[in-house]
Amino acid sequence: MAVTASDPIKIIFAVLLPPVGVFLEVGFTGHFWLNLLLTLLGYIPGIIHALYVILKH
Repeated sequence: MAVTASDPIKIIFAVLLPPVGVFLEVGFTGHFWLNLLLTLLGYIPGIIHALYVILKH
């Protein structure tokens, strides 16, 4: 889990628009679509998943 210089920007996007933060980290993969679904169902689960993906990758 290496922290890069772009991680703070991704974390800001993860809080404001969670799917965008995930897209910047992994692109159009399963994580993006899952995060989009979680964000549509509830904003907080989308944020939690986005932060998990960004900090895990």
